[in-house]
Amino acid sequence: MTVAGARGRLDDFKRATAGAVRALAGQSGVEVRFGNAAPDSSVVSIPVPARDADDAASIRGIADTAALKLRYHDETLHRELGSPSPLGQALLDAAERARYEALGANAMRGVADNLDAALVIEARRSARVDAGDDGNEALASALRLMVRERLTGRPIPAAATALVQRWQNTFRFASGRSLDSLVDVIDDQAAFAQHLWELLDDLDLHALAREEDEQGEEEESATDDEQSQGNTDADDEDDGETEGMPGTGALDDELPDEDGDSTSGLDGEGEEEEEEGAPPAWHNLSADNSGQTPYLIFTRKHDEIIAAEDLCAPDELVRLREALDRHLVQFESLIARLAHRLQRLLLAQQVRWWEFDLEEGLLDCARLARAVVDPATPLSFKREAETRFRDTVVTLLLDNSGSMRGRPITVAAISADILARTLERCGVKVEILGFTTRAWKGGKARAAWLEAGRPPDPGRLNDLRHIVYKAADTPWRRSRRNLGLMLREGLLKENIDGEALLWAHQRLLARTEQRRILTVISDGAPVDDSTLSANHGHYLDRHLREAIDTIQRTSPVELVAVGIGHDVTRYYRRAITIFDVAQLGSAITEQLADLFSEEMRPGRAGPLAV
Repeated sequence: MTVAGARGRLDDFKRATAGAVRALAGQSGVEVRFGNAAPDSSVVSIPVPARDADDAASIRGIADTAALKLRYHDETLHRELGSPSPLGQALLDAAERARYEALGANAMRGVADNLDAALVIEARRSARVDAGDDGNEALASALRLMVRERLTGRPIPAAATALVQRWQNTFRFASGRSLDSLVDVIDDQAAFAQHLWELLDDLDLHALAREEDEQGEEEESATDDEQSQGNTDADDEDDGETEGMPGTGALDDELPDEDGDSTSGLDGEGEEEEEEGAPPAWHNLSADNSGQTPYLIFTRKHDEIIAAEDLCAPDELVRLREALDRHLVQFESLIARLAHRLQRLLLAQQVRWWEFDLEEGLLDCARLARAVVDPATPLSFKREAETRFRDTVVTLLLDNSGSMRGRPITVAAISADILARTLERCGVKVEILGFTTRAWKGGKARAAWLEAGRPPDPGRLNDLRHIVYKAADTPWRRSRRNLGLMLREGLLKENIDGEALLWAHQRLLARTEQRRILTVISDGAPVDDSTLSANHGHYLDRHLREAIDTIQRTSPVELVAVGIGHDVTRYYRRAITIFDVAQLGSAITEQLADLFSEEMRPGRAGPLAV
């Protein structure tokens, strides 16, 4: 088939899919886009389909899900019925999605087939990651599959059977009730949610996170006792890994002593001031929100900013980099093409030309003939000029949370690697940073809180780990090995985005470049079970919003964001959302290309208005 013919078939598929979405949603005016998500909730964003039939069927399933959500789901009501617990909200989201998908599947056989195709592809992609995941997402996925089976009678995909089998005994109700009873209230969103909570009350699953914290108090106290007897931090983190997230594997034993020189407080102050528990001024972003408790940090004593090479033995870094290079093969051609486009754009801004007929400068030999013919003619001079291109530094801030395990973190590392090379070649400095925590469910910060008698409203209760993969002034060739660290088992834990964003922002403010760009890459909202169980459920989310708002209103730093399967447009003014991690390289490149394109526009002055 010719290229024109293939493009024509793709256009026909897009038109047919968009028409089906409008018809199924019952909204003729709904806008359907293929590619990146838009911030408007009325716009349905669908991934661009490939050429194989299986992918086309799954794309139709994704489109049908979006249409059914518009038709049968009330987002305002869903928020009112929500839970402050991350686990409770995840369970409600999963069951509600199963409900509105079941309404369409039961009414239309074609819709049911499309949804099945999308579910099969989704199950295949996530099977390897979910196999070792005992966290909230795996439990919510299992609930969604079981509710779907009850509401539609359609079998669970083979790729997801192991996940459901691991969790099905969890949903055995002592009262004799079962998920089958949800069928009676499938048409009423409020009654369905209420009925779900009544079922989960039998198991107290929506309070599971809080219960696990309480049940783990004795174990963590024992761990704290062992720490006081001389165990190393590497052993402590190994215990936290095993206890907080079973199946994810423990940290390797080669980690250096993290209470040593490699650890530093986030504000660079000594231990005496940290022990007072007073957060630095730039953490308290609630001054404009009267009546709200300011963002607090129980202790920063165990936080660290650490270079990637200090987290791993040199020979293991080499091995991890080789593993990253093997993954790079399947993505490099795509991302490299995009990087070349960005490079051409940057080099185009640096193009030079000559200004002629000047009174001073270099003698213009081509115009000497005029002076010979007419001695009264003054000599002509010329000067080389170039497009104004301000010194620029770009920071890539990568989410290193556990939900990024597998393909997302691999593509993030590859994208950062290629963009660092490209931008450095064009004279743009690049900094690559990562953020996570040192332990699951609080680590030493939470142990200190328990020892203090669990005072109310403690603030953040986990030990931050901020990683410098590549400093702005470090050449790519000297830091390329560090990017392989992202593939290390046990590195990715929880994410406290607000403080990480402020940390990266502070580093940029200290730079001398005229233009500073901060790009955040994340796949979800901030989550730390220990902090959220001891404070209100939106504690970290609110701090992130305040940090973003402060930067966007007052800072010269240009802030952009890329969300992976998560709508970050509700946080950032300049942001896009992608649904396939393979789009990550394209998304970052497009964002940077747009920023640099605005730099080239006539009359532009000052920082970009984000």
